Amino acid sequence: MNKALIVILATVAIDAIGGALIFPILPDLLAELTAGGDIGWLYGAMLASYAAMQFVFSPVLGALSDRFGRRPVLLLSLAGTLLDYLVMALSPLGWVLVVGRAMAGITSANMAVASAYITDITPAEQRAQRFGLVGAVMSTGFIIGPVIGGIMGAWWLRSPFLAASLFNGINLCVALFVLPESRQARAGKFDLSEFNPLAPLVWLWNFKPLLPMVTVSVVFGLVAAVPGTIWVPYGAARFGWDSVHMGLSFAVFGISGALAQALLVGPLSRRFGDLGTLMIGVGMDTLAYILMAFADQSWMGYAIAPLFALGGVAMPALQSLLTRRVSDEQQGQLQGVMASLMSLAGIVGPVLTTVIFFSTRDIWIGTTWIVGAGLYLLATPLFATVREPKPLAA
Repeated sequence: MNKALIVILATVAIDAIGGALIFPILPDLLAELTAGGDIGWLYGAMLASYAAMQFVFSPVLGALSDRFGRRPVLLLSLAGTLLDYLVMALSPLGWVLVVGRAMAGITSANMAVASAYITDITPAEQRAQRFGLVGAVMSTGFIIGPVIGGIMGAWWLRSPFLAASLFNGINLCVALFVLPESRQARAGKFDLSEFNPLAPLVWLWNFKPLLPMVTVSVVFGLVAAVPGTIWVPYGAARFGWDSVHMGLSFAVFGISGALAQALLVGPLSRRFGDLGTLMIGVGMDTLAYILMAFADQSWMGYAIAPLFALGGVAMPALQSLLTRRVSDEQQGQLQGVMASLMSLAGIVGPVLTTVIFFSTRDIWIGTTWIVGAGLYLLATPLFATVREPKPLAA
């Protein structure tokens, strides 16, 4: 594994850890800042500002990395993240935390640039495997982050922010001195329109061969919101799980997902191709959703979790297929648009999932899982459009 890939994977992992380690302490911190008052609006504003900025700026950073190179955009975003966590660690004001989360949303859009960087340094036939590694390190980061945050938060509520700033500082130094440029800056006069977040979306709309696969990606994002949103209330209502069972089930879910993406995506892609791997993942995920709808014993929840992990091989394969449809000059733009749309799916998906679950649980508690499986089945006809692997020019 070359040093550039290691640095990029470390960037993704530290982003995930830094983003996740603050969640265990947020309610207590907000309660402290509001002197025990209502924290609902502040908590909602923090989450909404993060998601909104990520949605707006992912296409911008992706397009700018096509224009100026990946390295300067990554370094700038890492520096911004470092500053954000320091501000959040020291500020006594709630509204500053909202601004800080907005800044974090902007800088976390560097996932689009990291994905474009991986595309630059990876042969087409190995991209699914490396996107699988990205998914694996993200999953690992989301497992490790809350553990660190919970332990450090018990010592001092602000300490997780300082830890996140330290991680990002180390990552910034490593990237500054070790990470080479994967794509040289494009010649020509700079145009302020490159900061227009709608321009990449217009580009996508006019690039018809990409639209079916992008639609599939959005469907994946919406369906992925189901377990992330209702795992806790469903486990409590269906299986009678307490906090210990919840924690163990999340561990099984996260660890099996990381292992599947790290170890299975590459072999499956080499054996069945990216499209075959995509279909295998969709099949496993659909089966997991159906089984979860009918599961009525505690052990079944644990047994089904690895099936969700096998379903996770679909997204890296789809990402690999997408990268083959555009030229090298447009990889950042593609990854930015995809990150933006997945961020939007991450906003809409939990809302829809929550509405469906709480409106149908008294009728049949498994309805939400069946709806998720149904969305997969509705998307399958679009797979027929992804057979040609040759890049297309917009």
